[in-house]
Amino acid sequence: MQPISNSFKRLYLAALVLCIAAPGFNALASDEASYPPNVILIIGDGMDDVQISIARNYLVGANGRLILDSLPVRSTAQVLTVDEENPDLPVYVADSANSATSISTGIVTSRGRIGTRAGSDEDVVTILEQAQQKGLKTGLVATSSVTDATPASFAAHVKLRMCADPANMIDITYMGVALGSCPDDLIANGGPGSISEQLANSGVDVILGGGSKHFETPTEAGGESVSDLARRNGFEVVTTGDELASLPAGKRVLGLFGESTLPVRTRGEDGRGAEKADPSLLNSVHWYLGSVELPEPMKCEANPDYGNTPSLKAMTDAALLQLGHENKNGFFLMIESASIDKQAHARNACGSIGELEQLNEALESALAFAEKNPNTLILVTADHGHAAQIIPYESLFGQFGAPVYSLGQIVRLMTPEGAGLAVNYATNDFMMEEHTGAQVPLMANEVGRGLVPGMVTQPEIYGLMFEHLGLGTEK
Repeated sequence: MQPISNSFKRLYLAALVLCIAAPGFNALASDEASYPPNVILIIGDGMDDVQISIARNYLVGANGRLILDSLPVRSTAQVLTVDEENPDLPVYVADSANSATSISTGIVTSRGRIGTRAGSDEDVVTILEQAQQKGLKTGLVATSSVTDATPASFAAHVKLRMCADPANMIDITYMGVALGSCPDDLIANGGPGSISEQLANSGVDVILGGGSKHFETPTEAGGESVSDLARRNGFEVVTTGDELASLPAGKRVLGLFGESTLPVRTRGEDGRGAEKADPSLLNSVHWYLGSVELPEPMKCEANPDYGNTPSLKAMTDAALLQLGHENKNGFFLMIESASIDKQAHARNACGSIGELEQLNEALESALAFAEKNPNTLILVTADHGHAAQIIPYESLFGQFGAPVYSLGQIVRLMTPEGAGLAVNYATNDFMMEEHTGAQVPLMANEVGRGLVPGMVTQPEIYGLMFEHLGLGTEK
């Protein structure tokens, strides 16, 4: 083989330079630069890889693909938490408050905290607040109460996530159990007030979800409700999907479509959730003897309580309409599918499946918007992992005659493919399952290529958004 001459090398390099400089070669990059930067952050609460696998298997089959699976940038995020009394000591399982605060502020804090540091109780500015300061529009959309941990962590600052409204600031209890209080956050003590009051006083352009009961209560000062305060501060307050859909572009909107968390789309047959296996008396004598009766298989069905609840996609479409309207500066939008987590707490696999389906549909809307607005970074992640394991529908050891069963609680689903899918919940034997400590997925659209590394910590997600929005540059 003849060696390549120096003259040929020079000719090749010159041609390459001409190609790179030619119009259209960098069309995508230049096209993106001509649009304002947007970030759409989609959080599946409790949406670890197991929850995604359960939903995929049931919704589209083992060989099917969710829209979520089409995202070209695939990464993973390490969840970081610290102890409240000793912030140098790691805690290996997070809650939604501290993990969402990590994503929104770039710090690591303790469980239950909203936009504040562990130990010192210092308020920390969030990505949403920084975006506002730079003249960007902002929005929060959730299927939970808008005062719940994840949305609140982007626009509020309190010591404890339960301080949701003026009536829940001091000596908060649930079923006789003391949950804590937020005395230093009272407006009378120089604090910012409850979460609902902070949202009503905020500059957020779009807030959509549940939680009307937290806005019906009187403000700390009295004389008006928190929703009246929001109206006085320029919010259009809507309470139905029809009102939301008919709202013209260019409005600041507070949409409250339920008293608390919005109803989920699907449930188990007749409202069934996970159930315990029933071993025979003989099996209690020896694990290899007797038999075990497993919960009856079922399918997911429509939840009759869902009714006319606006879907996460409908709320996402409305938010994008408002935030994209005559916007030359860009926006930050956080969208949360909250009940993947809440239904896992309750051991309702079908509820989590329907909620992940809602996230998938909201992502479809986000991708359609990004197609027309190429400088839109879409990030999809979770705040933490959650209880649920896919276990064998029929135990491998059953073929040897051993009546093996899980000590947890089990949902046995018959999928549309006609196969059996068994989901196990076994973090505890309490009324609610608990979170787990695994790393969680982080995915992005094409705009994230070269920006999102192969692995990040949750506080670094804040940095990715900060960089894309250009919040560190002078305007």
